[in-house]
Amino acid sequence: MDSVRHLKFSMFILFAVIGLGTFGYYLLEDWSVFDSLYMTVITLATVGFKEVHQLSDEGRAFTLLLIIFGAGIIAYAIGSLIRFTVEGELRTILGRKKLEKQISKLQGHYIICGYGRIGSHICNELSSRPSISFVVVEKTQEGSEKLAADNILFVHGDATDDETLLSAGIRKAKGLITVVTSDTENVYITLTARGLNPDLFILARASDPGSEKKLRRAGATKVISPYTIGATRMAHAILRPSVVDFIEIATAGHNLELQLEEILISPDSRLVNTTLINSGIRKDWNIIIIGIKKSDGKMLFNPAPNVTIESGDTLITLGELPAIQHLEKVAQASSSA
Repeated sequence: MDSVRHLKFSMFILFAVIGLGTFGYYLLEDWSVFDSLYMTVITLATVGFKEVHQLSDEGRAFTLLLIIFGAGIIAYAIGSLIRFTVEGELRTILGRKKLEKQISKLQGHYIICGYGRIGSHICNELSSRPSISFVVVEKTQEGSEKLAADNILFVHGDATDDETLLSAGIRKAKGLITVVTSDTENVYITLTARGLNPDLFILARASDPGSEKKLRRAGATKVISPYTIGATRMAHAILRPSVVDFIEIATAGHNLELQLEEILISPDSRLVNTTLINSGIRKDWNIIIIGIKKSDGKMLFNPAPNVTIESGDTLITLGELPAIQHLEKVAQASSSA
């Protein structure tokens, strides 16, 4: 940046002049290095102190040159420092305003509270879906700087504070994920979020098994314990390794051959009021319907071919990614692609 370059250059010239002045007095007046440095500094600073020792004619001439050139260099250095400071503050203010403007435009997004190990992994997963927008709430300066470096929308503040969540657009958000390390903070965040948006989907992290009930009482829609899930997954990797391998393949977002996905049926979709066998999902697109989650929350596993697809149903599908993407378009529109 220009301001940084100017500041570095001015500092270099300033120290070069100080060094030159010190050497000049040392050479011309035969003073000690400290006396020469002191004389140079008070001369450049124009403080009006008395000379360290009596100056010779050569020393006076040298002092005149030092004042003439040094005053300009000091003015340039001070100007560069002011410019660097002002431009830095302006960049921070303008960057924050731009960030706030982007966040204010979000609607139907997700709010992630905490950018630790779990929070950062969640952001990576959500970033793989361009259709999903999200904003992170982080209270540590280190975490906020990392978010800025990663080019992720964020709000710097405490997620237990109403104003912070309002700045993250909680009234227009679709869901909130609280994954800070403290269960107590997760409870407070859940309480605050539920009070600001009663219809919000809230996913909370629980480290202590006893915190799950408290989080649900606070208003969490779903509570997950990473330690329990991790331990269960490790046990299954030993007991059912093939099943675990299959799930990893099916749920990996980067996998292009096989994808396990959920698809919501909109009221305008041509699939509404058709049976599975007549929908052509299995025959035309080679997609397997593992289950159907009805609008009332009831789950149908391995549904029969004569089961009717209704508006608001969520299809749990397994198939190749291009076919899944095609089915998503059909599920959201009245005409197929």
